[in-house]
Amino acid sequence: MKLFTKTLISLAILASAQMAQAEHVIVVSAKSGVGSLSKDQIADIYLGNSKEFPGGGQALPLLLSSGAVRTEFFEKILGKNEAQAKAIWSRLVFSGKGSAPREVGDSAEILKLIANNPNCIGIIEKSAVNSSVKVVYTSP
Repeated sequence: MKLFTKTLISLAILASAQMAQAEHVIVVSAKSGVGSLSKDQIADIYLGNSKEFPGGGQALPLLLSSGAVRTEFFEKILGKNEAQAKAIWSRLVFSGKGSAPREVGDSAEILKLIANNPNCIGIIEKSAVNSSVKVVYTSP
């Protein structure tokens, strides 16, 4: 019984380590003219410093409403924690200069929204990428 328990614990640790190392990507519509974006360009879009994609076209950022992908996005791409990003978004809304990214329930919903609107941009797990979107940035 002890061996079985140890095996289960080891498998759980391995699975959680693999999930924590899952690769995340920033995607836009396959119909979008955007080819690639830098981390700084993405941060500018999500933090309200830029309302357009480089080269033109309004950018409509989408963000998962919860989860590890969201947390890693704040840390790795925005260089902020969630509270700091929310404070920036609150100032944008209060001043009338912008809004917070639209929060979405899951990657499937992000894919659907992006497929239907070439102005949307979002972060999803790399494994969820399909032909309706193109990857413009891969998170380290």
